[in-house]
Amino acid sequence: MAKVTVLGTGMVGASFAYKLLGTGLASDILLVDANARRAEGEAMDLQHAMPFDKPCNIRSGGYAGITGSDIVVISAGVAQKPGETRLDLVKRNAAIFREMIPQVVQAAPEAILVIATNPVDIMTEATIRYSGLEPGRVVGSGTILDTARFRYLLGSYYGVDPRSVHAYIIGEHGDSEVAAFSTATIAGIPLAEVARQQNRAYSQSDMDGLFEQVRQAAYHIIERKGATYYAIASGLARIVEAILRGQNTVFSLSNRMTGQYGVSEVCLSLPAVLNRQGISHFLQLPLSESEEAGFVKSAGLLKKLAEDSL
Repeated sequence: MAKVTVLGTGMVGASFAYKLLGTGLASDILLVDANARRAEGEAMDLQHAMPFDKPCNIRSGGYAGITGSDIVVISAGVAQKPGETRLDLVKRNAAIFREMIPQVVQAAPEAILVIATNPVDIMTEATIRYSGLEPGRVVGSGTILDTARFRYLLGSYYGVDPRSVHAYIIGEHGDSEVAAFSTATIAGIPLAEVARQQNRAYSQSDMDGLFEQVRQAAYHIIERKGATYYAIASGLARIVEAILRGQNTVFSLSNRMTGQYGVSEVCLSLPAVLNRQGISHFLQLPLSESEEAGFVKSAGLLKKLAEDSL
């Protein structure tokens, strides 16, 4: 049975811990936070949910308690505020990671680290640098949430279950992300053909509108309720499941590029194969020229920010 540490028990970390409890994947869940009383309170609340859910050893603690963890999910850091971009957070959260990551690795050198803190691409790169781990053992949540939003909206538009939609958002988890429309399908059928079979014209204008909803989703949610946490918590739970069960599942995850589309030495998202060792490898989509150019531009923006901030 697995031990999973949740480092950072704000809304994302607490929501993930609750989701994880329901899966039964972990026999031990440790909550760690700079605010020890907050972590203790979250652990108590989850303990009281156990009679309705799966048995699990849930507790709070410090870095020493991380020892023996199979996975450490990190959502610690400063949260995004209304009107603030994810990239605005970079220097504050990089400083937190510079102090935190070496302590995590010292306590649990064999653990796979899953990064959810924003800006997640820069924080994934920071974790690789500060941990000294092989890049594949550092899994950035990347555009897994953007991709989920994209599939949901496409499913709603075409009237199908979003789980039957195969489409990816790639690049930065943020404003420079790219929608890979050229490879998007429903049941293996390109979107334009799906529209034809539904007796309507394919509208790129409508598709661009859907993508803009994806790109602006976090801002709209934060404006209304202060933060986003349920959907990313569900995504993190799927990441943990794929790792612990060695499923070789493909998710759009952030990690260091090694020459894909001519991009290297910067973290951003492409479809990645995830298993018990972490990220095994990336899959390169047959992108259109404009999509590939957008991906390269996104990489350039992130690489410059990493050089200036880490």
